[in-house]
Amino acid sequence: YRDDDDINDVASMAGVNLNEESARIMATNSDLVGTQIQSCKDEPFLAAIPLHKRILEMAKKLGITDVPAEVVTFISHATQNRLRTVIEKVTVITQHRMESYKDDEWYEQATDVRSQLKFFEQLERLEKQRKDEQEREILLKAAKSRSRQEDPEQARLKQKAKEMQQQELAQMRQRDANLTALAAIGPRKKRKLDSPGLLTVGGEGLGMSGGSQAGLGTPSSRQYARQKITRVNLRDFIFYMEQEREMSHSLLLYRALLK
Repeated sequence: YRDDDDINDVASMAGVNLNEESARIMATNSDLVGTQIQSCKDEPFLAAIPLHKRILEMAKKLGITDVPAEVVTFISHATQNRLRTVIEKVTVITQHRMESYKDDEWYEQATDVRSQLKFFEQLERLEKQRKDEQEREILLKAAKSRSRQEDPEQARLKQKAKEMQQQELAQMRQRDANLTALAAIGPRKKRKLDSPGLLTVGGEGLGMSGGSQAGLGTPSSRQYARQKITRVNLRDFIFYMEQEREMSHSLLLYRALLK
């Protein structure tokens, strides 16, 4: 007869000895116990041979003749980490510079430089138009005058007035011709770019209809999200170097400011 503990033990009822199985597993995978497995080879960020030569040249000045390969790998990884940190910080600076506060309710517009420039351009246009009108009146008066004295200045003004009238007449004819051509063409119709059931292949439209063929036209109308590109300029990098304690008085910053 079996006791209650033996009946409740499922492993013993199935004929499995847990101690023997544990010993067999440890014996099979004993070489993997306590080891670290990596999915890929640990490759250095910089080229190992040129970096090793450069480190040896700098170490010889300090009286060091041997530099192990572990030091080269460590310096390569440190360079990669430093470069990643610099790129992340400069990217944040660029994103702050490109950020717009027009639609933010906590900000109000104090000045509008674009409207001011448009106002000055409009003033210049009106001033130029007024001068052109004055010059036109002078030329028309000179063209209508019938003085018998042969004045070279008067003759020059008459010739200029004649050229101006011919130019205005040519502009009016060109304007009338453009209006006539547009009226003959008629209103321009808009093309339907993404029509259902139309698949564009090599610049030619192929009509698809019915069953699975109608589903072939759906990828053409699918809109893929365009990846946003962050463009970093020299001004962003200079601002980053000015904020860093190690680079705020460096020669690299002064060279960047001179460019």
